[in-house]
Amino acid sequence: MRRRERHGRGVRGPLAAPNPLTGAPVPLRQRARGADFFADCLRASVARTARTCPRALVGIDIGYEEVPGNLEAWRSVRVPLAAAVPARPGQNGQVVLFRRPLEHRAASRAELRRLVHRALLEQLSALTGIGVEELDPSGDLGDDWD
Repeated sequence: MRRRERHGRGVRGPLAAPNPLTGAPVPLRQRARGADFFADCLRASVARTARTCPRALVGIDIGYEEVPGNLEAWRSVRVPLAAAVPARPGQNGQVVLFRRPLEHRAASRAELRRLVHRALLEQLSALTGIGVEELDPSGDLGDDWD
């Protein structure tokens, strides 16, 4: 039986038949959006770096912010994509990626994955002194990640 969409409001009702054994509706997986997708990209990039060069992540805290927050210290016309904060006594080094500027520069989800990975590698390289080639020996910033 086909349903008709009369008023342009999209599909109404269930999109999948209930499970015949339990009667429960089948959950549909939705694509991650916005901050969730960005966090997934960052997690995948950190995991990939941990597999290829685990020593680069020792003593480094990694996170993200929506936009650069410390505007007084930022004196350039260009918006930064990430920041590396060196370790201080009693405090780990930090890598902070800025979500909105990275998303603004990416034309697609695949490109956002590549930008996030590249920004992370560059900041880790700046903090640790390990070359980008050693952090990611394959040099492949493609979409075939876990």
